[in-house]
Amino acid sequence: MAPTPGAQEKAELRSGFTAATGGSLQALEGLLFAAGTEGLTDRQIAGVFDVDEPAATQMCLDLRDLQTREGRRFLVERLADAWQLMTAPELTPYLRQLALVPPPSSLSQAALETLAIIAYRQPITRSQIEDIRGVKSDKALGTLVARGLAQEIARADSPGRPFLYGTTNDFLDYFGLGSHRDLPPLEQMDHG
Repeated sequence: MAPTPGAQEKAELRSGFTAATGGSLQALEGLLFAAGTEGLTDRQIAGVFDVDEPAATQMCLDLRDLQTREGRRFLVERLADAWQLMTAPELTPYLRQLALVPPPSSLSQAALETLAIIAYRQPITRSQIEDIRGVKSDKALGTLVARGLAQEIARADSPGRPFLYGTTNDFLDYFGLGSHRDLPPLEQMDHG
């Protein structure tokens, strides 16, 4: 997390909120992006930049002018009592098309069970997964491989040399993990 601005930085922000300087306008744009659909009120913006509310309003208006002049595809707009970043109207046809694209389907219970077994026991063979689950896991395993959440990582040194499965970096991204060490302990899962 970034440190809060010090007195000198706040003085620079107070004196430099015009479009000509741009620095605090970039900071404002970043704050509005981070605020998402909640947006920010004049009071919140004023508090961050240590300015009065009319100055905060002017900052937003200056930012909108800058965005318009530069032909940006995100524009600051006031909705109700909050300022938000909105997409430019020219993007509407593309956004409508995106809305028509079906979202990826969620994982079935069988796929989630299989993925958990792989995550905690990797490297692991299909037959070991099936022994733990007590049912066939071909379809669930195929789904996980197709979605890039699991992969064949080696072959076991046992008769038939079956594939060993492990999770992928996409698995880590999907679940917001930095590494496999970030998986919750099994004891925590049993009680929580």
